[in-house]
Amino acid sequence: MHMAPAETPAAAAWGRLLDRQVEDLAMVQFVTPDGALTPAGEEYGVDVDLAQRLHRDMVLARRLDTEALALQRQGELNLWLMSWGQEAAQVGSIRALRQTDMVFPSYREHAAALCRGIAPAELMAQWRGIRHAGWDPSVSRFHIYSLVLGTQTLHATGYAMGAAMERSDEVVAVYFGDGSSSQGDVNEALNWSAAGTLPVLFFCQNNQWAISTPTTTQMRTPLHRRATGFGLDAYHVDGNDVLAVHAVTDVAARRIRAGSGPGLIEAQTYRFGGHSSSDDPQRYRTQADFDLWMGRDPLVRLERLLRTLGVEDDWFKELQEESDAFAVDVRSACKALAGSDLCDLFGNVYAEAHPVLAGEREQHMAFLAALESQGEA
Repeated sequence: MHMAPAETPAAAAWGRLLDRQVEDLAMVQFVTPDGALTPAGEEYGVDVDLAQRLHRDMVLARRLDTEALALQRQGELNLWLMSWGQEAAQVGSIRALRQTDMVFPSYREHAAALCRGIAPAELMAQWRGIRHAGWDPSVSRFHIYSLVLGTQTLHATGYAMGAAMERSDEVVAVYFGDGSSSQGDVNEALNWSAAGTLPVLFFCQNNQWAISTPTTTQMRTPLHRRATGFGLDAYHVDGNDVLAVHAVTDVAARRIRAGSGPGLIEAQTYRFGGHSSSDDPQRYRTQADFDLWMGRDPLVRLERLLRTLGVEDDWFKELQEESDAFAVDVRSACKALAGSDLCDLFGNVYAEAHPVLAGEREQHMAFLAALESQGEA
């Protein structure tokens, strides 16, 4: 379901202000870490129902992360890359898009994937090592994960060329991180999309670390500033403030649909966990840095605001119960995942039957038969 804030006069006026792209526009923030509304947040207004739905999305996404990491430690998953701490950036942005907008993720967009209806089992299949991807992108409008840094930005740009040729008002969104922005692929995608006035929304989750390399040593100029040099509309938002992310994404998407060309949103957030379950972040970042960002936790921030706005404790208790039940389902779904027969692989390479693959399948079947006969002997 596409969820957008009510177009109040104040919200429309704020959107027009952001549209002007004032050069010195500071980072957009609606809610402070302690749960209070900023002047911009007060002007824009709060849709409490929307805020509750966004909070639910974030709570379930974090619970998936918690359970999946535990499953990896227990040997049920071979690897897991957490989105812990980045829930607001993902949920706020994906919920501001239309369900029909095509999305190209990187490899840790689990919160966004859940919002697109992708089941936990589908997300975990790749990390269990039983298949390349667990879902059909044509159904979810959410592409399979890209493990090679930055390649998805070129995929999105190419897809957007097709959307532009069809003269649709589709927005093609692509997620990537601050580390990926140093890759040539990303810079090529930015330039190509701008030169072609393509309907691409680049969404950078600046989580402060490219594995163990901090943003401060990755780049001299912030990405949203660099994007303007390519000719993109650029936005800078507090990525731990889900309401601000939702509003900024809504404005950016509206401009792109109107034909203004590509846009880029840089969302300042933080990766609470390691780069992956194989990484130890304590080897390269300080406890003080971690504690600072924990004080900006996106879930705690929105919960404080919702309680201030009168959302009763019973609602949070029901959400906790839903989260607990969801955790049970995640664990059960993971342990029930089984790999497909290798014989099926030969039919999934080409769209139509291919004589070379057919021959290789026959050789494989003969090999299995020989093993079986040796075992019987």
